[in-house]
Amino acid sequence: MMLEKRTPIPVREAIEKCIQHVKHKNIKTVNYLESLGYVLAEDIVATYDIPMFNKSPYDGFAIRSEASKDASGEQRKHFTVVDHIGAGTVSDKALQGNEAVRIMTGAAIPEGADAVVMLEQTVATEEGFTLRKPFTSGENISFQGEECKKGDIVLTRGTKVTPGVIAVLATFSYAEVKVYERPSVAIIATGSELVDINESLTPGKIRNSNGPMIIGLCKDMNIEVNSYHVKADDYNTLFNVVRDAQVSHDIVITTGGVSVGDFDYMPQIYKDLEADVLFNKIAMRPGSVTTVAVKDNHFLFGLSGNPSACYTGFELYTRPVIKTMMGERDVYPTFVKATLSEDFTKANPFTRFIRADLDYNTMTVKPSGFNKSNAVVAIATSNSMIVLPGGTRGFVAGDTVDVLVNRLSASNGVPW
Repeated sequence: MMLEKRTPIPVREAIEKCIQHVKHKNIKTVNYLESLGYVLAEDIVATYDIPMFNKSPYDGFAIRSEASKDASGEQRKHFTVVDHIGAGTVSDKALQGNEAVRIMTGAAIPEGADAVVMLEQTVATEEGFTLRKPFTSGENISFQGEECKKGDIVLTRGTKVTPGVIAVLATFSYAEVKVYERPSVAIIATGSELVDINESLTPGKIRNSNGPMIIGLCKDMNIEVNSYHVKADDYNTLFNVVRDAQVSHDIVITTGGVSVGDFDYMPQIYKDLEADVLFNKIAMRPGSVTTVAVKDNHFLFGLSGNPSACYTGFELYTRPVIKTMMGERDVYPTFVKATLSEDFTKANPFTRFIRADLDYNTMTVKPSGFNKSNAVVAIATSNSMIVLPGGTRGFVAGDTVDVLVNRLSASNGVPW
């Protein structure tokens, strides 16, 4: 087998090449309660003002602010309560002089009132209450339309549906909502050395951990997957599986078989499928041989067989493609700045991604456990990746570094 020449491209360029070739999935209509995890394929427009009317944000009393003028501790102002209303009811009183209406949170401001006094700011009397401070017109009032007005776009197409989005859909009576379909994914673990979880480990064999890991990453995005394991080390078997998976799935992910060894068939498979190879080498560690190809708007991801490199390739390239296919607007990884708390003196000819533990309280970060590309445990225990640019000779504790956040970790107790 003749080894092909590969020219590495920068990580940013590789990500952009992927995004440029993605087509959105079709649009479908779902019940709003079934829309969680999908992405909106339409703008959500306010069907009325929020609030719909001037209302009280507190339990207290609605008053005429003019009647509280010059109130002080020495000259308390007296008010007489003439009505009592709760949320969902409206007073028929029109306030005059020092009259007040007992009002509950969410209730409409009665006619004549232009301020709300919080309950704890009053001292009760037989007729009502007294005040020791003046109030200004509009104080403690939520005004009609101050959050949004009828016709405003409150959520834009490309927004991922969260529980908060479902609340907005319910608020504006979107019982049915347009969303993008989710892509279908096939995962193919290649290599005769791989054995499944219920098989015996014999000399030279290793567990298939990459396939289950990718399944978990996809399911965490609400993406269902079909899993294949090709054990035969012959070209025709692997080609047929990849070809059939590519025809019936939007994304095919293979792990292993993308380097330049004698038994790495994926480069020839891309060629025989007549797929457009976007890149086959990236200036990064680990996972430099990560390969991405496109055939009839279907993506083929050739991820490394090393677990850490496989994970990194998915996070950098596969996840943004899945998000874009689903119509999501914000598809790129989340980065923060943090202070390195341990030395990392290894030179970085290529951009290096290091499994890491990010402390959100101190915004410090350190490499997580054993960090070679074949490491498995560090993937489970880490929450981020330190990103060190290519062409650097190493970093020391105290340096500021970029950190790619994979997941949020629980706080160490409650901070208040």
